[in-house]
Amino acid sequence: MARWLRPAVPWLACCCLAWVVVGARAQGRQARPYWERREEAAGSALLGTRPYERLQRHLGTVSALSKRYWRLLACRWWQEECAGEEAAAEGPEEEQEGAAVITEEGKGEGDAVLVETPGWHMPVVSEILSSWYCSFGKCCATGDCRVTNDIAGLELDLSRRLHGQHLAKDVVVKAVQGFLETPQPEKALALSFHGWSGTGKNFVARLIAEHLYRDGLKSECVKVFISLFHFPHPTYVDLYKVQLAKQISETTQSCQQSLFIFDEVEKLHAGLLDAIKPYLDHYDSVDTVDYRQSIFLFLSNSGGNIINEVALEFWRAGRAREEITLEHLEHNLRMELLDSAEEGSAYSRLLEENLIDFLVPFLPLEYRHVKLCAQDAFLTRDLQFTEEALDEVARMMVFVPKEEKLFSAQGCKSISQRINYFLP
Repeated sequence: MARWLRPAVPWLACCCLAWVVVGARAQGRQARPYWERREEAAGSALLGTRPYERLQRHLGTVSALSKRYWRLLACRWWQEECAGEEAAAEGPEEEQEGAAVITEEGKGEGDAVLVETPGWHMPVVSEILSSWYCSFGKCCATGDCRVTNDIAGLELDLSRRLHGQHLAKDVVVKAVQGFLETPQPEKALALSFHGWSGTGKNFVARLIAEHLYRDGLKSECVKVFISLFHFPHPTYVDLYKVQLAKQISETTQSCQQSLFIFDEVEKLHAGLLDAIKPYLDHYDSVDTVDYRQSIFLFLSNSGGNIINEVALEFWRAGRAREEITLEHLEHNLRMELLDSAEEGSAYSRLLEENLIDFLVPFLPLEYRHVKLCAQDAFLTRDLQFTEEALDEVARMMVFVPKEEKLFSAQGCKSISQRINYFLP
């Protein structure tokens, strides 16, 4: 590139970023969850009535960002200018232009860029700019910009959006956090979710993906396998084993911290579970690939009856379900799973060889939990609701046992479809 063109490039970059800002703000406002949109709407009244001043501050921020990134790009293209750039990096790490302050956490290649602008919160633009900056090198705390590992956000979402599952919340948060904070895990993390359909197993798996990876379930670091959908024909099990091993290997090589979700694992062919076993074991590597930083989630309806029996016993004894601990369930659940599995089956071997790190029980949902699920469904669609409407949705569900009618037989499944009856 000619040197006479260099001064004009930052202004071109500024124009491009301004276009991204306008488009991203409009798109981001619709993409946010309902509770964030509500908080933003409440806070917008406090921003004042000076849109031109705010626009001027925003453009100042964009200009500062474009110049910052242009210097990094120019350093890549013209090596003689890199020495000056590195010397500047050793000095003060703050630069003020317009109303923006751009700082760098630390001085290493693996540190993040923070953009602080008073009164301007643009998470969507921040993500775009961070992704752009990350393209020049490893700038994220995890060393991989696709990986976020937001444990605090995961815990908050589980507390706020997962109803009636105090055990699942505690086990998942502690297990995942402990695993991610271990510098050199001895093996991949394997969690096995058990409980009736509709109790939140898939929901928790999705939240884990959303908070550990920037793109959630769409991340190239995440693979979801549904037993009867991806492996429908037992006669092709040998072909499935080769394909499954290839996908696990390629995903792990591309993304060292990978997440593999197996839904309806009780319907998975034993040969496929045998194919997964080496990746869960205590091996430094399998075919030169290290799987010890991977996470495996197994989702199953098996064991739901023993979990429900314990919950029913607590209710009949007048004890709160929140008093149920993992000790009340884990042993009985393990025995139930071993008894129900064929002797010598692949899943029983995973349990007997302690390759499943945690059995995560999901309790049956009561009437009050179904009402909370209905409330979430209304809020997600920005629909008005009343207590009477929530009660009516809950009464549509089937409750068991026949005498007590305590637990929802479907959990919270089909709740979002049932509120269609209340649309005008």
